[in-house]
Amino acid sequence: MASFERQLLELCRLLGPDEQATLLAFAEFLRQRGVSAVVPVRAGTVEIPEPSPIARPERESVVAGLKRLSQTYPMLSKTEMLTATSELVARHIMAGTDPAQVIDQLEDIFREHYRKLREQAAQ
Repeated sequence: MASFERQLLELCRLLGPDEQATLLAFAEFLRQRGVSAVVPVRAGTVEIPEPSPIARPERESVVAGLKRLSQTYPMLSKTEMLTATSELVARHIMAGTDPAQVIDQLEDIFREHYRKLREQAAQ
């Protein structure tokens, strides 16, 4: 096992169950960040699919909200949103900010990136 893997495993073992779930969800988010569902239509144009809204549960964790938004907006590049979303998730984990407030901010980030993608495609 590589040094990196040992270190990651050791850190994971030190976390509680909720933090382990967050770490796993974040790792999955990072794995998927390059996936894009932008569909080429003809030379020079692309069709941007509409989001597939998923109802927001009354009580939702930040990780579940991030997963829901990733499924709602599969056409967005996770790489481009990584800085903003990871900062919110990290702040939530470290400072214990209100999950509903963080999810509201995540929704704003996804909506804004979608708006920009549509704008770019229209040019």
